[in-house]
Amino acid sequence: MLILKLSLCMVGVATNANAFGDMKMSFSPSKVIVTGAAGRTGKLVFSALTKDPKVETLGILRTEKSAIKLRKETKCGLDNLVVWDITSTGDIPKQMEGSEAMVICTSAVPVISKTSMVTSMLKIPLNLISGKKAFNFRDLKFKYKPGQYPEKVDYEGQVAQIDLAKKLGVEHVVIVSSMGGTDPSNFLNTIGKSEDGSGNGDILLWKRKAEKYLVESGLSYTIIHPGGLTDGPGDVNELVLDVDDELLKNEKRSISRADVANLCIAALTEGRGKKVSFDCITRETAEGTKVQSAKEALSSFLSTGKTTNYDL
Repeated sequence: MLILKLSLCMVGVATNANAFGDMKMSFSPSKVIVTGAAGRTGKLVFSALTKDPKVETLGILRTEKSAIKLRKETKCGLDNLVVWDITSTGDIPKQMEGSEAMVICTSAVPVISKTSMVTSMLKIPLNLISGKKAFNFRDLKFKYKPGQYPEKVDYEGQVAQIDLAKKLGVEHVVIVSSMGGTDPSNFLNTIGKSEDGSGNGDILLWKRKAEKYLVESGLSYTIIHPGGLTDGPGDVNELVLDVDDELLKNEKRSISRADVANLCIAALTEGRGKKVSFDCITRETAEGTKVQSAKEALSSFLSTGKTTNYDL
């Protein structure tokens, strides 16, 4: 275990300037843990939180290499970084004591099978001759790296983080999960599986199982189920929040990582002390239309009293 120490990051973050719009950075929790801080969504959450001098932010990373890279990209101080395996049974780093909130952004990440990529590329001339789409994304095969499959990362890893939150006395947990959890046949569940159904897949089912563990933990929580993630800026399109995969009926069901990060940050204040789980996408608005902030959209949704039905 290596714990890196220096002064708290107080400098700007080298990210898309429009990613977080004009959202005011005012938080109730004074100390927040962000796990998966080196990931594409986790890094946005971590970066935004380190901008506020009233918030002590800790990014938890598995390797020193990830910590060095994150520090370089965000220009933060080493006091913001803790290199530690969250599944470790060893002593909890003292830097994490006194944390009031935790944002969990860890997830198993599939990688493209090189064999399927080559095969798909070789099919392009034939597809063009036959009038088909030149490149079919569904022809690609994905797999997970050894030891980084959904059961290990999205279930066992998240359960370990929830248990850690309870040990630390954390008041509120935010989890970035995924839409599609009500459908065992969802395409994402096939990733990592062979044609006979064997293998290490079912990412949405393992995520949902971890969510249920959090629901039954006694902690207050905000569980966020984004649609397809994009890399566009936040605060551009209208946020649409609902439950139980109703939003999957929409033709367009994507959302930028920046918008998801904004919702995570809003959940630290608007969702604190509450227990809510919801789906989210965005939709385009007419030019000149004012877009609600994530804080406003979440506050409005919370007033409906809706939350995910985990019996489905």
